[in-house]
Amino acid sequence: MPLLIRPDDLSSDATRALAAAHLAGMHENTPAESVHALDLDGLTAEGITVWSAWVDDELAGIGACKDLGDDRAELKSMRVVDAFLGQGIGRAILRHIVEDADERGIRSLWLETGSTDDFLPARRLYASEGFEECPAFPPYVPDPLSTFMTRRL
Repeated sequence: MPLLIRPDDLSSDATRALAAAHLAGMHENTPAESVHALDLDGLTAEGITVWSAWVDDELAGIGACKDLGDDRAELKSMRVVDAFLGQGIGRAILRHIVEDADERGIRSLWLETGSTDDFLPARRLYASEGFEECPAFPPYVPDPLSTFMTRRL
């Protein structure tokens, strides 16, 4: 399965639809005040880099990285298309983002994900790639529905 991960400007219908589905999915299972996923405007804002993963000509997933300043960045909007779940797409996107951040001089990556059971696969993926739980980081506040994680590069 040849996988291509490339920068994405969210101009294609496929990537826009997946980003919108990601946000909608977060709102289905989480109260609005605990949803921190970015909408399309947020994902195209300055300081955000989005990548898309493709298998042949089919979108398999997306992931984004937000520059926080001070050699820090935050993972955002990691989502794999349902048909590609369990095939290592999320791990490949995560590793790509980590490698890119390291090359850009980022010294630490941060993330917020859900704390409920439906987010367990995401938390396991992040932990297996060296992320550790940490307190809430700005601009977040402690939230029982959030798990915060970080990794030094």
